[in-house]
Amino acid sequence: MPPYLRIAGAIAARIASGELAPGDRIPSTRRLMAEHGVAMATATKVIATLREQGLVRAMPGVGTVVAEQARADRPAPDRDRVVRAAVAIADAEGLTGLSMRRLAADLGMPTMSLYRHVADKEELVLLMMDAVFAGNGPPELSPADDGWRACLEALARRQWALYRRHPWLAQAVSFTRPLLVPRAMAHTEWAMRALDGLGLNPNTQFRAAVTLANHVRGTAVNIESEAQAEQESGLNEEQWMDGQQARFAEILGSGRFPMMARFVTADDVEFSLDLLMEFGLQRLLDGLAPLVEKA
Repeated sequence: MPPYLRIAGAIAARIASGELAPGDRIPSTRRLMAEHGVAMATATKVIATLREQGLVRAMPGVGTVVAEQARADRPAPDRDRVVRAAVAIADAEGLTGLSMRRLAADLGMPTMSLYRHVADKEELVLLMMDAVFAGNGPPELSPADDGWRACLEALARRQWALYRRHPWLAQAVSFTRPLLVPRAMAHTEWAMRALDGLGLNPNTQFRAAVTLANHVRGTAVNIESEAQAEQESGLNEEQWMDGQQARFAEILGSGRFPMMARFVTADDVEFSLDLLMEFGLQRLLDGLAPLVEKA
C-alpha cells in the first residue's frame, strides 16, 4: 500500500472508532512529515485523500478537522459483509468492475475505512475466493465405493459449476503463482486422496489433480471474457455469430480450410464451452486410466 494510503487509513480508523470526534483537529502536514518521515507531497496527499472521502474539512483559522458527517452513526460492516459485497460486484461486473472505492460506495462507508477489514485488494480477492469455495466443497463421494474416476469427474464438474456462477473466479485462480486459499486447496487435497492407494506416487497424484483443475479453469476463463464482450456489444454469442456469417462464408469458401468448412456445414454441428469442458475432461481421465492400471 502506498505510504499516503497507509497513513490516511490509520487516521480514518481513528475517526471511525471515535478517537477523533467531529471538530477535532487531525495531524497537520508538518506533523505527518515529522511523525512518519514522509515528504511534504505525501503528507499533503494524505489530507487530500481524507478530504475526498468526506472525513475531514478545512476550518479557517483552525486547520483541518474531522467533518460532522464523519460521525459513526451506524456500526462499521464486518469483514464477512465486506467480502459478500465484493463478491456481488465481481459476479455482476467482473474483477475489473471491483475497486475499493466502488465497494465502499455500495457499503455506504468511506473508502479508507475498508482498510480496517482488508489490507489491500489482493487480500480482498483471496477472501472472496475462500468464501465462494466455502459453499462448494468436494463431492460427497468415496473413492472406495465410487471409484477414482467418478470422484475426479464429479469434482471437475463441481468446479465448472462454481466458475459458471462466479465467472471472475477463473481470472483470480493461478497455478503458477497460486494464492493460498485453504478451501480451494481442499479440492486438490481431495483429488489426490481419490488417487491414493492406486500405486501412484505423490508427484503423479499432484500433477494429475492440478492438470484436471487447470483444464476446468482454463476453459472457464472464456466465460468472463464472453460476458464482457456481450455487455460491451449488446450481442450474445449466437447473435454475434449470425453477424459474422458473411465473413465466415468468404473465408471458408476460399477452399483453404476444407476440414473446418465440412464441420461448419454439417447437420449435427454442436459446440459450446460446456461441451469443450466435458470433452477435455473425459480425454484427460482416459489418459490417466492407463497410469492407474499400470501402477
